[in-house]
Amino acid sequence: MPHELDLILTITGGLTAALALGFVTQRMRLSPIVGYLLAGILVGPFTPGFVAHKGLADQLAEIGVILLMFGVGLQFHVRELLAVRKVAVPGALVQIAVATALGALVGHAAGWTWGAAVVFGVAISVASTVVLTRVLSDSGVLHTPAGHLAIGWLVLEDVFTVLVLVLLPALTDGGPDADAAGIAVSVGLAVLKLAGLVAFIFIVGQRVIPGLLGYVAKTGSRELFTLTVLVVALGVAVGSAMLFGSSMALGAFLGGLVVGQSDFSSRAASEALPMRDAFAVLFFVSVGMLLDPTQLAAGWPIAAGTLAVVLIGKPIAALAVTLLLGRPLQTALAVAVSLAQIGEFSFILAALGQKLGVLPVEAAQALVVASIVSITLNPVLFNRVARWKSTLVLRRGAAARAEAEAAPVDEHAHRTVVVGYGPVGKTLTRLLRENGIAPTVVELNLDTVKELQDQGIRAIYGDATQREILERAGVETADSLLFTAAGAPGAGVIEQAKGVNPRLFVLARAFYLREVAALKKAGADIVVTGEAEVAFSMTERLLVRLGATGEQVERERERVRSEFFGSGSPEPHPAARGA
Repeated sequence: MPHELDLILTITGGLTAALALGFVTQRMRLSPIVGYLLAGILVGPFTPGFVAHKGLADQLAEIGVILLMFGVGLQFHVRELLAVRKVAVPGALVQIAVATALGALVGHAAGWTWGAAVVFGVAISVASTVVLTRVLSDSGVLHTPAGHLAIGWLVLEDVFTVLVLVLLPALTDGGPDADAAGIAVSVGLAVLKLAGLVAFIFIVGQRVIPGLLGYVAKTGSRELFTLTVLVVALGVAVGSAMLFGSSMALGAFLGGLVVGQSDFSSRAASEALPMRDAFAVLFFVSVGMLLDPTQLAAGWPIAAGTLAVVLIGKPIAALAVTLLLGRPLQTALAVAVSLAQIGEFSFILAALGQKLGVLPVEAAQALVVASIVSITLNPVLFNRVARWKSTLVLRRGAAARAEAEAAPVDEHAHRTVVVGYGPVGKTLTRLLRENGIAPTVVELNLDTVKELQDQGIRAIYGDATQREILERAGVETADSLLFTAAGAPGAGVIEQAKGVNPRLFVLARAFYLREVAALKKAGADIVVTGEAEVAFSMTERLLVRLGATGEQVERERERVRSEFFGSGSPEPHPAARGA
């Protein structure tokens, strides 16, 4: 029974160790994941000093997996999943079969029964959800054809894992003389449950979830919207496990797909899932906590064989089948290397195998060693592949082609993002369109976003202070950003935008002169203030009424500018003409 302080101590100790060692490994030009795994060893029960609560760490890590898979579903469209089915389905099946066979040979060579060896082989045949997503995302490959194929492949592995978890008790209870009819019934029930889960989420969930999010969004409460998305993510995941016998990660992914097809995908990703990275870190910490260094000497042959299967056997099988199915070498390499690791599902299967008395104790340590080493090496190997010239061409060229196909409006010579669609934003949007420039509007009013979309104007629903929203709007490839929102934190928006695209020209609106310095410091090229424009306009009208000449009017305007800004009006940025 955990003590009431164990939760706080586990979170604090685990994250502190992960922060320190993650920073060290980052400085050593290694993936921070290596530091997180080392942190798990440091706070684990087999090393001296502080010991985190393993059970609580596992539960916190499960939340991280759920939120991570929900976030992947938000950014992954059903059409992308269907587009890779012809390769992902046979590829995943062949790779699982080859890895299972190789793993079974390793287990049998260690003296285990064939039953235990096969279960061990199945456990090392599936890749880690968290590692795969992090590696693809950190390398900028998540939204390329290779990334889509790898994610689709992983979804198939998740489905296979669920089937095995359902069938394993039925198979072990009957032993070698298990009734074929009973096995067939178990398989049929598992398939029906998975089909029921998919149907329920996409038929019922597609009607209920977007409606719920829309109702909460209209309240204007950011906290309620964030809470609603978290409840949806966790609720769908837990419901999938309890009602349909699925994995929570698979349920969360399907729930994210539903939300991702609605107008709330960008805002949900930016506002409601900031905790996913912290919880995902705890997953790596929990894996590191499993390692018992004292058993390494005795179990190294099994661990070495397991690593050979994970780092060599699985990638070669994935590479071969992907090439045979007609995909380019670069895509096949990226998929093969990304799958060269094991993680959470391997431990879930192994835990069930031990509970049923099938797997020996030494199998768990072999899995832990293989998991830690493969997770450590996987980002390094993938980055090596990414540095290869052809892979870089694939990553950039395919991403550009996919973006061009998905958003043909980006074919215009200039790309402009307009933040806010009040009177000013509406006027500038009209002006841009009349001059052949198709802007992308970022707006927090859902009704306005829908109206713009109906008019054929690309509009993103979300808070522009969030980096994910700006990236979704295309700031990275835009020429300019026009900040026109009233009462919004302009400096925060501009800082985020400049962080994504330092070459971006920014024209910003401010109500008061005192806001100019902050906006300029944030990176705005030109700031137009309400106070100054009113002063200019009133000065001009007064002088005209008094009979001043055009030259006198312009001289007085320059004087007013000097009084307001100190050194006259800033020269327009060259990109302003293209904005």
